[in-house]
Amino acid sequence: MILLAAGAVAAAPAALPVQLAFAILGIGVVGMVHGAGDLAVVAPARRPPFLALYGIVSLGTFLWWTTDPAIALPAFLVASAVHFGLEDAPVDAPVERIARGVALVAAPAALHLSDYTALLRVAGGPSSALAAWTPILAMVGGGAALLLLGLAWQRRDGRLASGVAALLILPPLVGFTLGFLILHAIPQTIERRDRLAYPDTPTYLRAVAPVFGAAVVLAAMVAALLLHFEPSGVRGLFAGIAALAVPHLLVTPWFERGPVRRPALAGQIG
Repeated sequence: MILLAAGAVAAAPAALPVQLAFAILGIGVVGMVHGAGDLAVVAPARRPPFLALYGIVSLGTFLWWTTDPAIALPAFLVASAVHFGLEDAPVDAPVERIARGVALVAAPAALHLSDYTALLRVAGGPSSALAAWTPILAMVGGGAALLLLGLAWQRRDGRLASGVAALLILPPLVGFTLGFLILHAIPQTIERRDRLAYPDTPTYLRAVAPVFGAAVVLAAMVAALLLHFEPSGVRGLFAGIAALAVPHLLVTPWFERGPVRRPALAGQIG
């Protein structure tokens, strides 16, 4: 985590390609680790339909981004906010759930409105109307962030405080990446590791390595294909992440089973 934070500080004042590289590393590599365990939490008998539906939704997401990014982008942001809120906050804290979901997608606009708006224009394409709503997103995201900072102070929760601070202070691509890792990806990786009863994170990583490798290759292919439509790589980053994140958000919860025993062999899931 210290290396990621140092990388974020180094990338923050850099040009967009450097910030994009940090986002690709943080979201596209480190952030995928928890999703790589999706197959392990599905009962063996249900894995064929799970994989089929996962692939269909992933392909559909990619096609949607290539044909209508102006609609795909806001839909993806809303789905992500719901996912973050449901997974990262206590079940009995509905206000915190809303705040966490909103903050992760909108807090970066609070202090970096012009940069945030420019990112949405590139990611959503010239016909996207979402950029016109960024002042509202900035106010809502800033309010959610302040609420979470108040909760962090009350609880003496350093993780929550540092994650929200990253969202607010750092440039949008860098801030979201670090905030996403601190508030969502790393805690969910630990939860997934513990649920599968692995003794430590390296053991978990070895077990999910084949799925993780396939996910990285798929995301890279999607991003590379979209370079033909938008050469900066921003839309490719969003689309590559969405092609894997959307089935993770929508498909996995329907197939997920209860507590799972650790596989007998590394790399073997079952």
